[in-house]
Parts: sequence; structure tokens; C-alpha cells
Amino acid sequence: MPRKIEVVDYRPEWESMFKEEEKKIKKILGKNCIGVYHIGSTSVKNMPAKPVIDIMPVVKDLSLVDSHNKEFEALGYECRGEFGIPGRRFFAKGGDNRTHHIHIFEQSNQTDIQRHIAVRDYLRSHPDTAAEYVALKKKLAAEFPYDNDGYCDGKEEYMKSLEEKALRWQAKQNRLSTGISLGICFGAAIGTSFGISFDNTSMGMCIGISIGLLFGSLFGSMDRTDSSGQK
Repeated sequence: MPRKIEVVDYRPEWESMFKEEEKKIKKILGKNCIGVYHIGSTSVKNMPAKPVIDIMPVVKDLSLVDSHNKEFEALGYECRGEFGIPGRRFFAKGGDNRTHHIHIFEQSNQTDIQRHIAVRDYLRSHPDTAAEYVALKKKLAAEFPYDNDGYCDGKEEYMKSLEEKALRWQAKQNRLSTGISLGICFGAAIGTSFGISFDNTSMGMCIGISIGLLFGSLFGSMDRTDSSGQK
């Protein structure tokens, strides 16, 4: 019988399951491994999900991963190559009682890496969107309990829209962070000048940093548009 698709309530053990597997993956990949990320719905606290831990290791050189297939198989994983996504190495554990997925990408593949991280962080920061996504998944799981293709097709358009929103949000967060950092540096320079002028370093730095944070936040919050006027 095909694997049943279920969306269950959040389980606190999902985080410890990820951490346990993270250690094993890092040991297998060794120095080629740059980092290992918990992604997908199980990485969003209090969000119902299919009980499958999605893990995203990032490596320096993807071509070296295939030489570790036997080690992953020893942990119970099936090695499935790219499995529909160029530039990925996909591993599945648990058979019809699926427990883990591993999606390995090379560091140079920032497109796939960032879309996974952006969606995760967006759902963590937007509980209304997370609830909307859960409602869709529960509806599709009820309609296609043994049809993974039907389930995935049913949420494809929603996921495309979610990824676009998440990536725009992530870019804005990055701009804001950069703006604040630049503002602090700019403010420190102004503060030093004020401190010398008023012979009061503490007051000068307070004034300078405040001004820098204000301008940095405004700069980071500005929308960016391309030549066609698209944000």
C-alpha cells in the first residue's frame, strides 16, 4: 500500500530528531560540510506538519557527496540522486513510514538554499500564513491520502506564491540589517565628532548612534525597484 499522507500536530521531539541526525550527517560529510539546516514545516515551532524531518546540508563540493552513499545507506537512507531537482542530492529514510528527508546542495547554489531558508523563516515570523498553509495541507491530505503526486500538485501554486513572498521579505530583512549596521558605523563617526566638539564623549556617542540608527533604519526600509518598476 502507498505511504499515507498525514498532517499531525506539532511535536517537540522534531527538533531533537533533527539535531540527532545533524551530528551523523556532519560526521559523514566531514570537512566538505559547511552547515546543516532544519527546513520544512517540522522546523516551524507549533506548526502542524507531515511528520517527516526535512534536513538541508550545505557542502563545498556536491560531486564528493556520492562517495558517501554507503554511509548514508548504513543509517537507513535510500540514495535517490537529484530526484527531480538539478544540483541536489536527495536521501529518504523510513520507506513507507517515512521519517527523514535529506536535501544536499552545494554552497554555490544559493537559489535553492535561500528559498528553503526564506520560507522557513517567513513561516516562523508570520503565524497567519502558517495557519493558512496548514489548512491547505490538511485539506489536500484528506483529498489525496495515498496520492503524493495529487497532494504535491494541489499545493504547487500556493508554494510558488509563498516562496516569492518569503524571498521578498528576506531581502527586505537583509536590507534592514545592512542599513542598521551602516547606521551604527556612521553614527559612531558622528558621535566622535560631537564628543570632541562638546567635550563630552558619552553624550556625543549617544546622539551620533541615535542619528545613525534612524537613518540606517530608514535606508534599510526603503523599497527597491528595478528598471521596469517591479519590486
